[in-house]
Amino acid sequence: MPADHSTPMGPLRPHPRNPRYFANARGRAIYLTGSHTWMNLQDMGTADPPKPFDFSAYLDFLVQHHHNFIRLWSWQSTGAWIFPRITPHPWRRTGPGNASDGKPRFDLTQRDAAYFRRLRERVQLARQRGIYVSVMLFVGGNVSVPDEWKRHPFRRGNNVNGVDGDIDGDGTGKETVTLQQHRQLRTVREIQLEYVRHVIDTVNEFDNVLYEIINEGGTREWDWFMVNFIHEYEQTKPLQHPVGLTGHGGESNDSMLSSPAEWFSPGASEWRDLLSNPRVADGRKVSILDTDHLWGEGGDYLWVWKSFLRGHNPIYMDRIAALTGDTRGDIPGAESARKAMGLTRQIAEQTDMAAMVPRPELASTGYCLAHEGREYVVFLPETRKVQVNLSASRKPLTIRWIHPVEGTVKQGKTVQGGARRELESPFEGDAVLWMRTI
Repeated sequence: MPADHSTPMGPLRPHPRNPRYFANARGRAIYLTGSHTWMNLQDMGTADPPKPFDFSAYLDFLVQHHHNFIRLWSWQSTGAWIFPRITPHPWRRTGPGNASDGKPRFDLTQRDAAYFRRLRERVQLARQRGIYVSVMLFVGGNVSVPDEWKRHPFRRGNNVNGVDGDIDGDGTGKETVTLQQHRQLRTVREIQLEYVRHVIDTVNEFDNVLYEIINEGGTREWDWFMVNFIHEYEQTKPLQHPVGLTGHGGESNDSMLSSPAEWFSPGASEWRDLLSNPRVADGRKVSILDTDHLWGEGGDYLWVWKSFLRGHNPIYMDRIAALTGDTRGDIPGAESARKAMGLTRQIAEQTDMAAMVPRPELASTGYCLAHEGREYVVFLPETRKVQVNLSASRKPLTIRWIHPVEGTVKQGKTVQGGARRELESPFEGDAVLWMRTI
């Protein structure tokens, strides 16, 4: 289904009636889901320079799978994890002298126009394809992992400005995501804020933007300071966008829930149920439930459907080996998760998500999203029979059975509301049941 580019996509706001979801400019509840991958903004790899990432092919992949959301990853270190080379960066590499990767040191007073030009272009291209973009600002591992900190522009020796974010000399830059008042850290914070301002200046005009402070890092005080800073700075701009926290490595899930952010991505280190039986999203914030913060890499179609029917917006940390050239290949379950995300979105587009609430008690399987009395979406994992409480519906309901991966649809017989009904799937194995009043 092509995106309707004549309709404003945002800016998104938590929906006033059902804040499990965002609302677009017309007040329609928007369900977000999609695959994101590490190199979708910067080029990453072992070659020097790294092979360019085909962003147009990535957008094609997203549209083909009916996805509408990505995290746009922004790495500050010149190498990280399995990617020894990353480019471009927000600051120019002017020298004199070389950084730890053998290339010219950074001048933290000079922006790299190529980086910000690419950022703007990719947000705009995603907008043209109907994709919402969470613009990531920082990566926690870049300052907390010693090998990544060695390659960070804020480490002494990697910049020409005398900046050193490791004031305690422990081989990391964890201090740079605190509000400590050391002279060096105040300088770092000024550089961080100037960078954030320029990111906002670069993409503020686009209504498909969200912001993410830091991937799995930060501290409560610093995270909240950055959220408030973006809110305040965007008040001087034409558009105001939602800001999110995905920092379960730096603060707790409950802390993120009580923060001034509009959305959050909880982690499984505290909430283990998110792996196999996700708790109901209670609507205190939009929950963008990301496999990156659950397994790192993991999940399949079962997890997608369970998350969707518990009121979350599931997204997938995806190698997409065919596009990234990852020699490890895709993880098991990846394609089933991609397809399931697309199917959940197709259902969401055909219903009023503002009225849909997770109601696990209405279905014997425990997975039900419902506008009680009018519409029910139920998941049947590992069973062909389900009992659904239709007592609130005084009208007959149509039945559609949907294969949870392939999307095959089989029409069922109309069922009368007003009581608890037992229904049997025509599929072998798992199935989705979609009922609506006539």
